[in-house]
Amino acid sequence: MSAAAARPYQSFYFDCDSTLTRIEGIDELCALLDAPEREQVHALTEQAMNGEIALEQVYGQRLELIVPTAEQVEEIGRLYVEQMVPFTDEVVADLQSLGKTVGIVSGGLRPAVLELARKLGIPTEHVYAVGIDFGGDGRFRDFERDSPLCRNRGKVDVLRALPSGARPLVFVGDGVTDLETSGIADLFVGFGGVVAREPVRAGAHHFIDGPDLRPLLDIALTMEERNRLSDAG
Repeated sequence: MSAAAARPYQSFYFDCDSTLTRIEGIDELCALLDAPEREQVHALTEQAMNGEIALEQVYGQRLELIVPTAEQVEEIGRLYVEQMVPFTDEVVADLQSLGKTVGIVSGGLRPAVLELARKLGIPTEHVYAVGIDFGGDGRFRDFERDSPLCRNRGKVDVLRALPSGARPLVFVGDGVTDLETSGIADLFVGFGGVVAREPVRAGAHHFIDGPDLRPLLDIALTMEERNRLSDAG
């Protein structure tokens, strides 16, 4: 495991899909599509996460193929919780016990991401995701098209807009849109416990190969902070 941080980090922000949870919400949403459309959505997601095409090229296209209902998006939130990466709740609780700000920055749909945030005890004001609009019948009408999280480098813009008190800041994620934060986060940690993406491994300051996020505590906490956790345990 990596050496402890030289200075305390104040904030820890995480991607959601394939980082805090073992699923990709967009793939789950398309499960009821016919096979050709389902494969198309899956291929678009993989291409975007691997950096082969721009996220903004595929975000609206995927939703327009799926046409999700409010009930289906709520179900994704429940699946996020059921499929949470092991020990994630413990890692978040340990960070919060040390006075760290913990948040989520995700291109996922906000109602579903908020469900996981509530389970983890992450305040709504520290959750950044894409809003979605439904009609009175619960059918998809539109999404938050001006959200920075619908495009590449949008997570960079979200982190840049955080208050100065959020620094120094750690970002953790599995995809190329997460890796983009490595130039603005004080520490970028790639997570390969669900999907190990080679561009992320190559570009991350640190990379977690194991199945859960517990190594993050050794990577990003000072020795004094780890001792405090040990004493509290």
